[in-house]
Amino acid sequence: MEKYVEIERSVIKKYRKTIWNNFVGAVKDYNLIEQGDKIAVCISGGKDSMLMAKCMQQLQKYSAVPFELEFIVMNPGYNAANSELINHNAKLLNIPIKVFESDIFNVVTTVEGSPCYLCARMRRGHLYAKAKELGCNKIALGHHFDDAIETLLMSMMYASEIKTMLPKLRSTNFEGMQLIRPLYKVKERDIIAWSKYNDLRFLACACKFTEKSAHYEGLSKRKEIKGIIENLRQYNPQADENIFRSMHNVNIGNVVGFRERDDGKVHEFNEMFEKNFKIEM
Repeated sequence: MEKYVEIERSVIKKYRKTIWNNFVGAVKDYNLIEQGDKIAVCISGGKDSMLMAKCMQQLQKYSAVPFELEFIVMNPGYNAANSELINHNAKLLNIPIKVFESDIFNVVTTVEGSPCYLCARMRRGHLYAKAKELGCNKIALGHHFDDAIETLLMSMMYASEIKTMLPKLRSTNFEGMQLIRPLYKVKERDIIAWSKYNDLRFLACACKFTEKSAHYEGLSKRKEIKGIIENLRQYNPQADENIFRSMHNVNIGNVVGFRERDDGKVHEFNEMFEKNFKIEM
């Protein structure tokens, strides 16, 4: 039996409850895939995007809703070993990737401080452009459950706002394009378990900045937030689930203020109190 067949079966069978059902659940709950879609599955080479690619491939095989897939890999300046690892894993998992080049790593390493935000923005722009070139109307990224709740807590602690990743977005710069996150309900620990079970080794962040800075990962704000969430789970095993569900259950009548997404209009407490609040004594 081919290795990729065993890997596919592990997603559908062994990790059906933790990975496959949550993947399919996100696709259905957030209406991520529609008939006639042509989706660019964006693969960075990491465990998350590779699993997403495998799940999307399987869904296409069994779904009653017809859609097309393109598996694209942007090489932003990987060294030879990292490029080879991506190609090896794509072949091992039977994923027909299309690789295109960019010079993002060379650009972002010239900025002061952490280049991660700029890198992410530039990557997304290149991916949208390539997807459009291939005739796609959506791009799929491998962000998962943990990314969503970590982003929420990071925004609260470091940006003084309540904001998270959404499961689906419309592009503001590429008309008619959408971004979807099919792993939105899949937990990182289950992705790690799947990769270990199949004895798979994937690419971590491999930019030139992190290659030069061995201590950067330890200073990462996201890693700090991961630690906070893990500590919370020691007191309440459902803490991460409750944080996730809270993003879907905002009681707008009991917030002190909010900003509208489309036009940025701010609604402050006094305005809302005068218009809407009724106090029962």
